[in-house]
Amino acid sequence: MDKKIIEGFEHVRYKRPQLSPEEMILRSEQFYQEMDQRRTVREFDSRPVPIEILEKIILTASTAPSGAHKQPWTFCLISDPSIKKKIRDAAEEEEKISYSSRMPDQWKSDLKPLGTNWEKPFLEEAPYLIVVFKQSYGMENGEKIQHYYVNESVGIACGFLIAAIHQAGLTAVTHTPSPMNFLSEILKRPFNEKPYLLIPVGYPKAETYVPAIKRKSLNEIIKRF
Repeated sequence: MDKKIIEGFEHVRYKRPQLSPEEMILRSEQFYQEMDQRRTVREFDSRPVPIEILEKIILTASTAPSGAHKQPWTFCLISDPSIKKKIRDAAEEEEKISYSSRMPDQWKSDLKPLGTNWEKPFLEEAPYLIVVFKQSYGMENGEKIQHYYVNESVGIACGFLIAAIHQAGLTAVTHTPSPMNFLSEILKRPFNEKPYLLIPVGYPKAETYVPAIKRKSLNEIIKRF
């Protein structure tokens, strides 16, 4: 039986190929090795990226689980140079204030190894910007629809998004200028949507350098019980 009615709602049978433990170990190792090559990149090549790739990446992000399956996210895909310039100008204005007065000295000291500052040229250089909005509530026929675990749901979707970007052979940087209200204004989003994450996406420049940092070891991040 491939379908079943449970409490008045149709359910479909879930099928997943059964793999041997050896194949599962191999797959998990291969995926880890692939994702371990992921790095935040702030230097983008101007080469165009087929939009079909971005659409599939966003579809992958949309497969994330969400509270009561409300899927409380909107992905704005931006390639228009004039809009990218507006976003850069507004983001840099906020970043100037942050670096000069909002951020404590310890925060700025912790950022020094990463080589960041208030200037964000990648917001114009990357061929695409993806702005992720969280929907505090839904709207249907003029009525509010309650959403659940919005931050958690959108955070998981963003994790899927970042993994999909890397798997497709592209690079990205997660950018969170604070506050981000200017994104709602520039992109004319409705009141129920709030900006969550801004991600420039594209190919890295032919000669790109990233900080020589290390990730925590397994024993530093796992507690076995």
